[in-house]
Amino acid sequence: MSKPRIATTSLCGCFGCHMSLLDIDERILTLAQLVEFDKSPINDHKDFTARCAVGLIEGGCANAENVHVLRRFREQCDILVSVGDCATMGGIPALRNMIPLEECLREAYVDGPSVFNPEGRIPDDPEIPLLLDKVYPAQEVVRIDYHIPGCPPSADTLWKTLTALLGGTSAELPYELIKYD
Repeated sequence: MSKPRIATTSLCGCFGCHMSLLDIDERILTLAQLVEFDKSPINDHKDFTARCAVGLIEGGCANAENVHVLRRFREQCDILVSVGDCATMGGIPALRNMIPLEECLREAYVDGPSVFNPEGRIPDDPEIPLLLDKVYPAQEVVRIDYHIPGCPPSADTLWKTLTALLGGTSAELPYELIKYD
């Protein structure tokens, strides 16, 4: 019998949620016996090889490439989970939502105190993904089945969620796993 497949990706975020997944420590060996990792930095697979039972998304959508990746995950995954504050609410990257995009770009590439850019040129190479007007949480782009809060969520929270979903039950997280005080 084939194992269920899991895919993971990081959009606009810091990769901390993937680090929490790795922090399940020796349980990752148990997880590897339960699942087949598909598209994921865990195994360095760049594209989907088959439909996945669960997709874990960390990070929000700040550019067109993030939106493309997120939509592809929704198409390829039976259950899609937004992991961490960036995916669920936009997180730290969404702080730029309070400032017009043009002003953010000028500060980053032209007017910033440590910027040396004598031409005053903002990068516009076609290979750079188009920035969106703001950073969007995942559920504003596609339907998300479960949300795991935290920055990042704990390894135990990710473990409990994955084992519940793989066991065919709903991911019910006790208060102790989602409190941050």
